[in-house]
Amino acid sequence: MAERGDANGAGDTPEAARRFAREILPAVSRTFALSIRMLPGPLGDAVLAAYLLCRIADTVEDDPVLPADHKARLLDRLAACFDAPGTAAAFASEASILSGDEAHLRLVSRSALVFALYESLPVGTQRHVRKWVCEMIVGMRKFVLLYPRGIRIQTLEEYKEYCYYVAGTVGYMLTDLWHEHAPSIDDALYSALRERSRAFAEALQTVNILKDVAVDAEKENSIYVPQQLLQAHGSSHAALLSPDLARETREAMTSLVELAWSDLEQARIYLLAIPRRAWPIRAFCVLPLLFAYATLRDFTRLAAAPADRRVVKITRAEVKSLTLLGMMGIMSNSALDRLIRRSAKKKLELRWV
Repeated sequence: MAERGDANGAGDTPEAARRFAREILPAVSRTFALSIRMLPGPLGDAVLAAYLLCRIADTVEDDPVLPADHKARLLDRLAACFDAPGTAAAFASEASILSGDEAHLRLVSRSALVFALYESLPVGTQRHVRKWVCEMIVGMRKFVLLYPRGIRIQTLEEYKEYCYYVAGTVGYMLTDLWHEHAPSIDDALYSALRERSRAFAEALQTVNILKDVAVDAEKENSIYVPQQLLQAHGSSHAALLSPDLARETREAMTSLVELAWSDLEQARIYLLAIPRRAWPIRAFCVLPLLFAYATLRDFTRLAAAPADRRVVKITRAEVKSLTLLGMMGIMSNSALDRLIRRSAKKKLELRWV
């Protein structure tokens, strides 16, 4: 489907922006494409715009060949677009030198459309999106310049800082948006959710890092497993994928696995605290959470990963089964709790899906 508006952003109406955003979303994230569609009206538009803005920043950060100072300059240009959305087309033009996945590059090239969708949001909603996306960009810029030859996380504390910038910020942003758009999430509940919002988002990030260790190291030139942990167990960044040190590397990753399980428990409590009246928000949260539990379950059982260079993925049948059962149990805390706990222990594939 062609988008309205030319390469300079002329004619980028909210309708054209919304069409483009919905069309590009599945190409840049199948999981969140399922979840974002659960959210209605302005809230759905807000999360859609915010997610795509984060993906644009991520595309800049992940470029495997662009020099760090050029990445930092592009991230500055992207952040400046919030003050002057009309400059988004100029940012896209400058970012045309990026390399990477075709869908993500197409998203960057149509940054003006994403900012047109952002501008169509209520003022208060724009404030939340701008605050947290810009906080993410600040962190990405910091790590890009800190590791100009490719990210090499050194300590567990540095790992947690990185996860805050690229994921914790999203947890805070989403919780702010829930509070603004869902009347059933009052001030008291908002405060309680906010205490766990960072863990909710960072749990998903850590699971993604664990399952993609080999891909990140080989294709993205990024290693997030802390060097400190690896060295303590007789491995290193240089030997991350060495079959000879597979056992040592897995032992070093135990701390990240334990962190993921701990954060997932906080995410479970976060989900179950969302009122049933806010069922679209519950539906948004449940799918990535279920997929994360199942993925971490499988990762813990693959002793050879990441040395075997395998990407840990749950089966399509389990994705369909968890999606169906998650939606069926969305109004019942006990049903969701049982499903979450079961997915953490045993593969769930319904024969009739």
